[in-house]
Amino acid sequence: MGLKSVLLAVTSVLALCGTAQAADDGEPAFRTLFKELVETNTAPGVGSCTLAAQRMEARLKAAGYTDADIHLFIPDSAPNDGGLVATLKGTGSKKKPILLLAHIDVVAAKREDWTRDPFTLFEEDGQFYGRGVADDKGQAAIFTDLLIRYKREGYKPRRDIKLALTCGEETEGVFNGAKWLSETHKDWIDAAFALNEGSYGSDDASGKHVSFDIEAAEKVYQDFTLQTTNPGGHSSRPVPDNAIYEMADALKAVSAYEFPVKLNDATREYFTRMASIAGPEDAAAMRAIVANPQDAAADAQLSKNPAWHSMLRTTCVATLIEGGHAVNALPQSVKANVNCRIFPGTPVAEVQQALATAIANPKVGLTLNGAPSPATPAPALGRDILGPIEKAVAEVYPGVPVLPTMEVGASDGIYTTAAGIPTYGLYGFFEGPDDGNIHGLNEHVGVQSLMEGRRFFHTLVKLYADQ
Repeated sequence: MGLKSVLLAVTSVLALCGTAQAADDGEPAFRTLFKELVETNTAPGVGSCTLAAQRMEARLKAAGYTDADIHLFIPDSAPNDGGLVATLKGTGSKKKPILLLAHIDVVAAKREDWTRDPFTLFEEDGQFYGRGVADDKGQAAIFTDLLIRYKREGYKPRRDIKLALTCGEETEGVFNGAKWLSETHKDWIDAAFALNEGSYGSDDASGKHVSFDIEAAEKVYQDFTLQTTNPGGHSSRPVPDNAIYEMADALKAVSAYEFPVKLNDATREYFTRMASIAGPEDAAAMRAIVANPQDAAADAQLSKNPAWHSMLRTTCVATLIEGGHAVNALPQSVKANVNCRIFPGTPVAEVQQALATAIANPKVGLTLNGAPSPATPAPALGRDILGPIEKAVAEVYPGVPVLPTMEVGASDGIYTTAAGIPTYGLYGFFEGPDDGNIHGLNEHVGVQSLMEGRRFFHTLVKLYADQ
């Protein structure tokens, strides 16, 4: 055989090996699972998380999981809000399991508003479109596929790997599976730590990877109701004692009040790392605030950026107001809602007292709107957590810096962390400046990005499981 023939033969073998490797990767099966999950409507009131959970259960059982490995739960009070917990058994490590947590409910979407049917998975121009493709069915599909893939690979982790698919994250006042599991069946999900939704990797407008973000803490959500009352009277005979004016003064006081700066592992690491890539003034302020959280000048500089301002403290803002009963009458009652995003570990009662002190008017009622949220602490961000993430990022996204952050919103991680399961948020894939238009019209995620996220978690979870 001549040299040319040998080279052609080698090339053919390598091509066949590459094709076989791609097939062994299981991407076609993952795409089918992802499609089924997206096309199972799980929007509140009209969809069924229970059906989605049952379909994922069927896939897990087809891969070899048994009834003993799976808990399918369907609440009597909310038969469409079911979920499941599945476990890949380890070889007996004394280390506690790893929990993979994802919610399968989605925000409502109207067909007439979307360019495409929101509950049909479309692939166009390198993007997947559909409600939930980014939040959070992309990750739920990756996690479910991961347990199936590990089983079929014959992989034996040292420690157990648990999967929880839950409902209720997107809607207030409904059955929340993560909360229910944390409070009622913690034994099903108990773990050393959990990986959850939270932070995307950040792409710039050109699609270049800027940073791989990991949510290492999240704020706690809490609403308060302010109320003022008055006997009222005829508007032709006004008096200084006016419910609207009292409410206006109270809201101005809330607006003017600044909660003190606080730092935790996540924000300290964030500002430390950001200082190496930020502009000179911001970088100096970041180093100063890490060295001294009471540095007023550093706080003032960083607080010019609303996101950084929110990362540094508890924030409270007026979001709704209603009052009065007639255009020609003095108001008898005024109500306002103040929405707070509370720094991790801060008790709700402490925030309520701070607002009452700032308002300084006993005539203004200040009560909780809804049940008190848990004072969830920020989990520790040690090398046992951060090291494997940095190693997996270096393998899948070489050269991209890892950036711990604190989510200024909230997710189901507040319940698992409060239950003693430190929870970290990372999607594993990247989104551009529009964040995939999550909760909006034509939600999308990059096809290649989602596949890279699948590869990332396949690597990362093994690193954790074999620690």
